[in-house]
Amino acid sequence: MTATPDPHAQPDFYKDVPLKRLLAWAVDAAVTFVGCLVILPFTAFTGLFFFPVLFLLVGFVYRMITLANSSATWGMRLFAIELRRADGSPLDPGSAFAHTLGYTISWAVAPLQLISMVLMATTERGQGLSDHALGTVMVNRRATHR
Repeated sequence: MTATPDPHAQPDFYKDVPLKRLLAWAVDAAVTFVGCLVILPFTAFTGLFFFPVLFLLVGFVYRMITLANSSATWGMRLFAIELRRADGSPLDPGSAFAHTLGYTISWAVAPLQLISMVLMATTERGQGLSDHALGTVMVNRRATHR
């Protein structure tokens, strides 16, 4: 793949991607929550006092590492979707960091996340705010391996 697929010429790449993103997000949130629960005893349970910050940090690290390694978090893999850069290549560590930073900022600033969700639901490539800024797209994994 040399560039992001055209949603009109290759609609299979984008079929059901917004729904799959939502389901993958739920799985990733659950994985992050379990990760926080595992870490809590190592903080002598003081992590309970800053749990939202702990959740944000654990989620950041989890997302960045999984995106850098395979262009998909565990939730994304479960639903057979992956992120691709504007040139169609998988994310590298730098773009994984940038995407995760944009995602984290959008969650920290609620209006930005709302804008991102509307964009995912209404744009032809289903791109969120971070995707638009970086030129990334979420595509069906099966479509990329034909």
